[in-house]
Amino acid sequence: MKTLASLLLVCVVAFSGCKSFGKGKRNKDTRTAAEKKQELEATANPDVDMQAFLGRLRKAVAARDMNTLASMMTADFAYVMGDGPDSDRKGEGVFQFWDENGLWPELEGILSEKFVAKGEFYVAPPQFANPAVEYEGYRAGLRRVNGSWKFAYFVNG
Repeated sequence: MKTLASLLLVCVVAFSGCKSFGKGKRNKDTRTAAEKKQELEATANPDVDMQAFLGRLRKAVAARDMNTLASMMTADFAYVMGDGPDSDRKGEGVFQFWDENGLWPELEGILSEKFVAKGEFYVAPPQFANPAVEYEGYRAGLRRVNGSWKFAYFVNG
C-alpha cells in the first residue's frame, strides 16, 4: 500500500512540474477562438446598424410592405437611369414600376447579395463596386441620411 501511495505521489510531483502538461490543448482552443474571431471580423460589416437596416429592408421587400419600404427610402429614390441625371426617374411611382416590370424577385435577389462600400454608398452586388469589372446589371445602394441608413437606389444599367 505504501508503495502505491509513493508511486502516485511521484507521478503527481513529476506531472505538476512539467510545464508542457495540458498546455497544448489550451493553446489550440485559444487559437481556434482567435481564428474564428478574425474570420468573423473579415466577413462582417462593422456597422451593426447598417446590417440591422438591411435585415429590415430584406423583410419588407419579401413581404411587399410598401409603407415600410417607403419609410426606408430616400425622398429622391432612383429606380430608372436615364441618359443623364436630369432624366433619371426618381421618387413617386417606384412601386408601380416594380409591379409592372416584375422586378420584386430581382430586387430580393440583389438585396440578398453582400453590400460593400463604394464612395458614400454601400452597394450590392459587390461586382458593381469593382472598377475592373464593367457591371451593367441591377444594383442597389444604401447611404446615410442625417445619421440613419436609407435605401437610395435600385437601378439597371
